[in-house]
Amino acid sequence: MDNGKRLKIAIFCWESLYSERVGGLSNAATYLAQSLGKKHEVHFFTRGDQDFEVCGVSYHVWHPQGSNIVEYCASLSHGLVERFYQFDTEPFDILHFHDWHMVEALHLLRHRRTVFTYHSTEFGRNGGVHGDWWEYHEISGKEWYGGLTARRCIAVSGLLRQEVIDLYKVDPGKISVIPNGVVKEQFDVSINQGAIKQKYGIHYLAPLIVFIGRLVYQKGPDILVDAMPKILDRFWNAQFIMAGCGGMKDWLISRTAGMPVQFPGFITDSEYVRLLHASDIVVIPSRNEPFGIVLLEAWSANRPVVVSRVGGLAENVEHGVTGLVVDPTPDGIAWGVNYYLDNPNERNRLGRGGYNQVDRRFFWDSIAEQVMHVYREV
Repeated sequence: MDNGKRLKIAIFCWESLYSERVGGLSNAATYLAQSLGKKHEVHFFTRGDQDFEVCGVSYHVWHPQGSNIVEYCASLSHGLVERFYQFDTEPFDILHFHDWHMVEALHLLRHRRTVFTYHSTEFGRNGGVHGDWWEYHEISGKEWYGGLTARRCIAVSGLLRQEVIDLYKVDPGKISVIPNGVVKEQFDVSINQGAIKQKYGIHYLAPLIVFIGRLVYQKGPDILVDAMPKILDRFWNAQFIMAGCGGMKDWLISRTAGMPVQFPGFITDSEYVRLLHASDIVVIPSRNEPFGIVLLEAWSANRPVVVSRVGGLAENVEHGVTGLVVDPTPDGIAWGVNYYLDNPNERNRLGRGGYNQVDRRFFWDSIAEQVMHVYREV
Protein backbone atom coordinates (compact mmCIF):
# COMPACT_ATOMS: atom_id res chain seq x y z
CA MET A 1 0.00 0.00 0.00
CA ASP A 2 1.37 3.41 -1.00
CA ASN A 3 2.27 5.27 2.21
CA GLY A 4 1.19 8.58 0.68
CA LYS A 5 -2.14 7.35 -0.66
CA ARG A 6 -5.38 8.85 0.66
CA LEU A 7 -7.23 5.82 1.97
CA LYS A 8 -10.92 5.05 2.09
CA ILE A 9 -11.53 3.66 5.57
CA ALA A 10 -14.63 1.97 7.04
CA ILE A 11 -14.94 1.92 10.84
CA PHE A 12 -17.50 -0.38 12.47
CA CYS A 13 -18.47 0.28 16.09
CA TRP A 14 -21.74 -0.19 17.93
CA GLU A 15 -21.48 3.23 19.58
CA SER A 16 -20.25 6.75 18.84
CA LEU A 17 -20.22 10.10 20.58
CA TYR A 18 -22.91 11.45 18.27
CA SER A 19 -25.53 8.69 18.19
CA GLU A 20 -25.88 5.75 20.58
CA ARG A 21 -23.37 6.03 23.39
CA VAL A 22 -22.60 3.54 26.16
CA GLY A 23 -19.07 4.01 27.52
CA GLY A 24 -15.46 4.82 26.74
CA LEU A 25 -15.53 2.85 23.49
CA SER A 26 -17.55 5.67 21.92
CA ASN A 27 -14.78 8.17 22.71
CA ALA A 28 -12.02 5.94 21.43
CA ALA A 29 -13.63 5.03 18.10
CA THR A 30 -15.02 8.50 17.41
CA TYR A 31 -11.83 10.45 18.09
CA LEU A 32 -9.74 7.94 16.15
CA ALA A 33 -12.09 8.38 13.18
CA GLN A 34 -11.83 12.15 13.40
CA SER A 35 -8.04 12.09 13.52
CA LEU A 36 -7.87 9.70 10.56
CA GLY A 37 -10.39 11.90 8.74
CA LYS A 38 -7.93 14.79 8.62
CA LYS A 39 -5.98 12.97 5.89
CA HIS A 40 -8.25 10.15 4.69
CA GLU A 41 -11.84 9.45 3.69
CA VAL A 42 -13.51 7.91 6.73
CA HIS A 43 -16.96 6.30 6.98
CA PHE A 44 -18.28 5.28 10.40
CA PHE A 45 -20.91 2.50 10.55
CA THR A 46 -22.88 2.46 13.80
CA ARG A 47 -26.33 2.50 15.46
CA GLY A 48 -28.77 5.33 14.99
CA ASP A 49 -31.81 6.66 13.16
CA GLN A 50 -30.36 8.99 10.53
CA ASP A 51 -27.07 9.39 8.64
CA PHE A 52 -25.01 12.48 9.37
CA GLU A 53 -21.53 14.00 9.05
CA VAL A 54 -19.34 15.41 11.83
CA CYS A 55 -15.74 16.67 11.64
CA GLY A 56 -15.24 15.28 8.14
CA VAL A 57 -16.43 11.76 9.05
CA SER A 58 -19.53 10.30 7.36
CA TYR A 59 -21.75 8.33 9.75
CA HIS A 60 -24.01 5.59 8.35
CA VAL A 61 -26.49 4.04 10.74
CA TRP A 62 -28.80 1.09 11.25
CA HIS A 63 -31.46 0.49 13.88
CA PRO A 64 -31.11 -3.17 15.01
CA GLN A 65 -33.51 -5.48 16.80
CA GLY A 66 -33.02 -8.49 19.04
CA SER A 67 -34.35 -10.17 22.15
CA ASN A 68 -30.89 -10.26 23.77
CA ILE A 69 -27.53 -8.53 23.32
CA VAL A 70 -26.10 -11.25 21.06
CA GLU A 71 -29.08 -11.21 18.67
CA TYR A 72 -29.13 -7.42 18.80
CA CYS A 73 -25.48 -7.13 17.71
CA ALA A 74 -25.94 -9.78 15.00
CA SER A 75 -28.85 -7.73 13.62
CA LEU A 76 -26.70 -4.60 13.78
CA SER A 77 -23.83 -6.29 11.95
CA HIS A 78 -26.03 -7.54 9.12
CA GLY A 79 -27.71 -4.16 8.75
CA LEU A 80 -24.43 -2.26 8.71
CA VAL A 81 -22.94 -4.59 6.11
CA GLU A 82 -25.92 -3.74 3.86
CA ARG A 83 -25.17 -0.05 4.46
CA PHE A 84 -21.47 -0.67 3.80
CA TYR A 85 -22.11 -2.01 0.30
CA GLN A 86 -24.07 1.14 -0.55
CA PHE A 87 -20.82 3.11 -0.23
CA ASP A 88 -18.40 0.48 -1.57
CA THR A 89 -18.78 1.35 -5.28
CA GLU A 90 -15.28 2.76 -5.03
CA PRO A 91 -13.94 -0.01 -2.78
CA PHE A 92 -12.83 0.68 0.76
CA ASP A 93 -9.11 0.13 1.38
CA ILE A 94 -9.37 -0.80 5.08
CA LEU A 95 -12.17 -2.12 7.29
CA HIS A 96 -11.65 -1.56 11.03
CA PHE A 97 -13.91 -3.33 13.55
CA HIS A 98 -14.11 -2.40 17.25
CA ASP A 99 -14.87 -5.04 19.90
CA TRP A 100 -17.04 -8.15 19.75
CA HIS A 101 -20.28 -6.36 18.81
CA MET A 102 -19.09 -6.12 15.19
CA VAL A 103 -17.61 -9.60 14.74
CA GLU A 104 -20.57 -10.81 12.67
CA ALA A 105 -19.86 -7.95 10.24
CA LEU A 106 -16.18 -8.92 10.24
CA HIS A 107 -17.21 -12.47 9.34
CA LEU A 108 -19.34 -11.29 6.42
CA LEU A 109 -16.49 -9.08 5.14
CA ARG A 110 -13.59 -11.38 6.05
CA HIS A 111 -12.32 -11.46 2.45
CA ARG A 112 -11.39 -7.76 2.69
CA ARG A 113 -8.45 -5.99 4.38
CA THR A 114 -9.58 -6.13 8.01
CA VAL A 115 -8.36 -4.87 11.39
CA PHE A 116 -9.94 -5.81 14.73
CA THR A 117 -9.39 -3.83 17.95
CA TYR A 118 -9.78 -5.37 21.39
CA HIS A 119 -10.84 -2.74 23.92
CA SER A 120 -11.53 -5.41 26.56
CA THR A 121 -12.56 -9.05 26.88
CA GLU A 122 -15.70 -10.63 28.30
CA PHE A 123 -13.45 -12.37 30.84
CA GLY A 124 -12.14 -8.99 31.95
CA ARG A 125 -15.56 -7.33 32.00
CA ASN A 126 -16.64 -10.02 34.48
CA GLY A 127 -13.80 -9.13 36.82
CA GLY A 128 -11.51 -11.93 35.70
CA VAL A 129 -14.12 -14.62 36.33
CA HIS A 130 -15.13 -17.30 33.80
CA GLY A 131 -18.90 -17.13 33.43
CA ASP A 132 -21.11 -20.20 33.15
CA TRP A 133 -24.03 -18.49 31.40
CA TRP A 134 -24.60 -18.85 27.64
CA GLU A 135 -24.12 -15.14 26.90
CA TYR A 136 -20.58 -15.19 28.32
CA HIS A 137 -19.59 -18.09 26.06
CA GLU A 138 -21.24 -16.56 22.97
CA ILE A 139 -19.40 -13.26 23.42
CA SER A 140 -16.09 -14.95 24.27
CA GLY A 141 -16.46 -17.07 21.12
CA LYS A 142 -16.90 -13.94 19.02
CA GLU A 143 -13.80 -12.39 20.59
CA TRP A 144 -11.84 -15.55 19.71
CA TYR A 145 -13.17 -15.50 16.15
CA GLY A 146 -12.34 -11.81 15.70
CA GLY A 147 -8.71 -12.44 16.59
CA LEU A 148 -8.56 -15.49 14.35
CA THR A 149 -10.18 -13.88 11.30
CA ALA A 150 -8.89 -10.30 11.12
CA ARG A 151 -5.70 -9.68 9.13
CA ARG A 152 -4.28 -7.62 11.99
CA CYS A 153 -5.38 -6.91 15.58
CA ILE A 154 -4.86 -4.05 18.02
CA ALA A 155 -5.03 -4.13 21.82
CA VAL A 156 -5.24 -0.93 23.85
CA SER A 157 -2.62 -2.04 26.39
CA GLY A 158 0.19 -4.55 26.66
CA LEU A 159 -1.58 -6.43 29.44
CA LEU A 160 -4.74 -6.71 27.35
CA ARG A 161 -2.63 -8.01 24.46
CA GLN A 162 -1.25 -10.74 26.71
CA GLU A 163 -4.75 -11.51 28.03
CA VAL A 164 -6.00 -11.96 24.47
CA ILE A 165 -3.06 -14.19 23.57
CA ASP A 166 -3.60 -16.34 26.67
CA LEU A 167 -7.39 -16.58 26.32
CA TYR A 168 -7.80 -16.88 22.57
CA LYS A 169 -4.37 -18.01 21.30
CA VAL A 170 -4.17 -15.08 18.90
CA ASP A 171 -0.92 -15.11 16.92
CA PRO A 172 1.37 -12.69 18.84
CA GLY A 173 2.84 -11.53 15.55
CA LYS A 174 -0.47 -10.08 14.33
CA ILE A 175 -1.50 -8.07 17.41
CA SER A 176 -0.09 -4.59 18.10
CA VAL A 177 -0.43 -2.41 21.20
CA ILE A 178 -1.81 1.07 20.56
CA PRO A 179 -3.29 3.04 23.49
CA ASN A 180 -6.39 5.18 23.48
CA GLY A 181 -6.09 8.95 23.65
CA VAL A 182 -7.86 12.00 24.96
CA VAL A 183 -8.81 15.46 23.70
CA LYS A 184 -7.02 17.29 26.49
CA GLU A 185 -8.51 20.67 25.69
CA GLN A 186 -11.99 19.46 26.69
CA PHE A 187 -10.82 18.99 30.29
CA ASP A 188 -8.02 21.55 30.60
CA VAL A 189 -10.33 24.46 31.44
CA SER A 190 -10.60 27.06 34.19
CA ILE A 191 -13.38 26.13 36.64
CA ASN A 192 -14.01 27.38 40.20
CA GLN A 193 -13.58 24.26 42.33
CA GLY A 194 -15.33 25.74 45.36
CA ALA A 195 -18.40 26.79 43.38
CA ILE A 196 -18.90 23.28 42.04
CA LYS A 197 -18.46 21.77 45.49
CA GLN A 198 -21.06 24.20 46.80
CA LYS A 199 -23.51 23.01 44.13
CA TYR A 200 -23.25 19.54 45.68
CA GLY A 201 -23.65 20.96 49.19
CA ILE A 202 -19.97 20.42 50.05
CA HIS A 203 -17.83 22.99 51.90
CA TYR A 204 -15.11 24.34 49.65
CA LEU A 205 -12.39 23.21 52.09
CA ALA A 206 -13.74 19.66 52.51
CA PRO A 207 -11.69 17.08 50.58
CA LEU A 208 -13.74 15.55 47.78
CA ILE A 209 -12.96 12.04 46.50
CA VAL A 210 -14.62 11.16 43.21
CA PHE A 211 -15.39 7.92 41.36
CA ILE A 212 -16.80 8.20 37.82
CA GLY A 213 -17.77 5.07 35.92
CA ARG A 214 -20.17 2.18 35.62
CA LEU A 215 -21.36 0.88 38.98
CA VAL A 216 -20.50 -2.73 38.19
CA TYR A 217 -18.24 -5.37 39.74
CA GLN A 218 -15.46 -4.91 37.17
CA LYS A 219 -15.05 -1.23 38.07
CA GLY A 220 -14.72 -1.93 41.81
CA PRO A 221 -17.02 0.75 43.29
CA ASP A 222 -17.61 -1.52 46.29
CA ILE A 223 -13.86 -1.49 46.98
CA LEU A 224 -13.96 2.28 47.36
CA VAL A 225 -17.11 2.02 49.52
CA ASP A 226 -15.37 -0.46 51.82
CA ALA A 227 -12.38 1.91 52.03
CA MET A 228 -14.52 4.86 53.14
CA PRO A 229 -14.57 4.07 56.90
CA LYS A 230 -10.76 3.82 56.84
CA ILE A 231 -10.59 7.25 55.21
CA LEU A 232 -13.21 8.86 57.44
CA ASP A 233 -11.42 7.59 60.56
CA ARG A 234 -8.50 9.82 59.57
CA PHE A 235 -10.33 12.63 57.77
CA TRP A 236 -13.80 13.08 59.26
CA ASN A 237 -14.72 15.86 56.78
CA ALA A 238 -13.97 13.85 53.61
CA GLN A 239 -16.80 13.77 51.06
CA PHE A 240 -17.43 11.28 48.26
CA ILE A 241 -19.26 11.42 44.94
CA MET A 242 -19.81 8.24 42.91
CA ALA A 243 -21.19 9.21 39.50
CA GLY A 244 -22.53 6.66 37.05
CA CYS A 245 -25.15 3.98 36.60
CA GLY A 246 -25.07 0.21 36.89
CA GLY A 247 -26.47 -2.85 38.53
CA MET A 248 -24.70 -2.27 41.86
CA LYS A 249 -26.13 1.22 42.45
CA ASP A 250 -28.98 0.31 44.83
CA TRP A 251 -26.74 -2.03 46.81
CA LEU A 252 -24.04 0.66 47.10
CA ILE A 253 -26.58 3.25 48.27
CA SER A 254 -27.79 0.85 50.94
CA ARG A 255 -24.26 -0.02 52.02
CA THR A 256 -23.25 3.65 52.41
CA ALA A 257 -26.27 4.70 54.47
CA GLY A 258 -25.15 7.38 56.92
CA MET A 259 -21.88 8.08 55.07
CA PRO A 260 -21.09 11.37 53.29
CA VAL A 261 -21.61 9.92 49.81
CA GLN A 262 -23.67 11.17 46.85
CA PHE A 263 -24.81 9.11 43.85
CA PRO A 264 -25.83 11.56 41.11
CA GLY A 265 -26.30 8.79 38.53
CA PHE A 266 -25.73 9.61 34.87
CA ILE A 267 -24.08 13.00 34.34
CA THR A 268 -23.72 15.06 31.16
CA ASP A 269 -20.35 15.68 29.52
CA SER A 270 -20.24 19.25 30.82
CA GLU A 271 -21.08 18.11 34.36
CA TYR A 272 -18.42 15.43 34.08
CA VAL A 273 -15.79 18.10 33.38
CA ARG A 274 -17.03 20.21 36.30
CA LEU A 275 -17.04 17.25 38.65
CA LEU A 276 -13.47 16.32 37.75
CA HIS A 277 -12.37 19.87 38.53
CA ALA A 278 -14.33 19.87 41.80
CA SER A 279 -12.52 16.73 42.95
CA ASP A 280 -9.40 16.69 45.09
CA ILE A 281 -8.67 13.04 44.27
CA VAL A 282 -9.97 10.74 41.53
CA VAL A 283 -10.11 7.05 42.46
CA ILE A 284 -10.16 4.27 39.83
CA PRO A 285 -10.49 1.05 41.88
CA SER A 286 -11.14 -1.38 39.01
CA ARG A 287 -10.68 -5.12 39.37
CA ASN A 288 -9.98 -5.35 35.63
CA GLU A 289 -9.26 -2.37 33.37
CA PRO A 290 -7.85 -2.94 29.87
CA PHE A 291 -7.16 0.78 29.51
CA GLY A 292 -9.28 3.25 31.51
CA ILE A 293 -10.23 6.41 29.60
CA VAL A 294 -11.17 8.18 32.85
CA LEU A 295 -7.46 8.09 33.78
CA LEU A 296 -6.53 10.30 30.82
CA GLU A 297 -9.47 12.60 31.49
CA ALA A 298 -8.51 13.02 35.16
CA TRP A 299 -4.93 13.74 34.12
CA SER A 300 -6.15 16.28 31.56
CA ALA A 301 -8.01 18.06 34.37
CA ASN A 302 -4.77 18.06 36.42
CA ARG A 303 -6.26 15.77 39.10
CA PRO A 304 -4.21 13.34 41.20
CA VAL A 305 -5.27 9.71 40.79
CA VAL A 306 -5.33 6.56 42.90
CA VAL A 307 -5.57 3.52 40.62
CA SER A 308 -5.66 -0.23 41.04
CA ARG A 309 -2.62 -2.28 40.15
CA VAL A 310 -4.36 -3.91 37.18
CA GLY A 311 -4.32 -3.79 33.37
CA GLY A 312 -3.75 -0.54 31.54
CA LEU A 313 -3.94 1.46 34.78
CA ALA A 314 -0.80 -0.16 36.19
CA GLU A 315 0.83 -0.01 32.78
CA ASN A 316 0.27 3.71 32.25
CA VAL A 317 0.61 5.17 35.77
CA GLU A 318 4.12 5.46 37.18
CA HIS A 319 3.75 5.12 40.94
CA GLY A 320 4.91 8.22 42.77
CA VAL A 321 5.40 10.16 39.53
CA THR A 322 2.05 10.35 37.71
CA GLY A 323 -0.21 8.88 40.40
CA LEU A 324 -0.48 6.23 43.09
CA VAL A 325 -0.79 2.56 42.12
CA VAL A 326 -2.26 0.39 44.87
CA ASP A 327 -3.72 -3.06 45.43
CA PRO A 328 -7.41 -3.30 44.42
CA THR A 329 -8.46 -3.72 48.06
CA PRO A 330 -10.11 -1.41 50.61
CA ASP A 331 -6.77 -1.12 52.47
CA GLY A 332 -4.94 -0.23 49.25
CA ILE A 333 -7.44 2.40 48.17
CA ALA A 334 -7.64 3.91 51.67
CA TRP A 335 -3.86 4.11 51.88
CA GLY A 336 -3.66 6.02 48.57
CA VAL A 337 -6.41 8.49 49.47
CA ASN A 338 -5.03 9.08 52.96
CA TYR A 339 -1.53 9.61 51.60
CA TYR A 340 -2.78 12.39 49.34
CA LEU A 341 -4.84 13.97 52.12
CA ASP A 342 -1.80 13.90 54.42
CA ASN A 343 0.42 15.40 51.71
CA PRO A 344 -1.24 18.24 49.73
CA ASN A 345 2.03 19.02 47.96
CA GLU A 346 2.13 15.45 46.65
CA ARG A 347 -1.39 15.87 45.27
CA ASN A 348 -0.18 18.84 43.27
CA ARG A 349 3.07 17.17 42.15
CA LEU A 350 1.49 13.91 40.98
CA GLY A 351 -1.46 15.70 39.39
CA ARG A 352 1.00 17.77 37.36
CA GLY A 353 2.98 14.63 36.51
CA GLY A 354 -0.10 13.01 34.98
CA TYR A 355 -1.07 16.22 33.19
CA ASN A 356 2.34 16.37 31.51
CA GLN A 357 2.08 12.71 30.50
CA VAL A 358 -0.97 13.28 28.29
CA ASP A 359 0.80 15.23 25.55
CA ARG A 360 3.74 12.84 25.54
CA ARG A 361 1.81 9.62 24.89
CA PHE A 362 -1.92 10.07 24.40
CA PHE A 363 -2.37 12.64 21.62
CA TRP A 364 -4.95 11.38 19.09
CA ASP A 365 -3.09 12.46 15.95
CA SER A 366 -0.04 10.50 17.09
CA ILE A 367 -2.22 7.48 17.87
CA ALA A 368 -3.83 7.73 14.41
CA GLU A 369 -0.35 7.50 12.86
CA GLN A 370 0.30 4.30 14.82
CA VAL A 371 -3.01 2.88 13.56
CA MET A 372 -2.04 3.86 10.00
CA HIS A 373 1.11 1.78 10.38
CA VAL A 374 -1.09 -1.27 11.14
CA TYR A 375 -3.30 -0.45 8.15
CA ARG A 376 -0.24 -0.42 5.89
CA GLU A 377 0.85 -3.80 7.27
CA VAL A 378 -2.54 -5.16 6.20
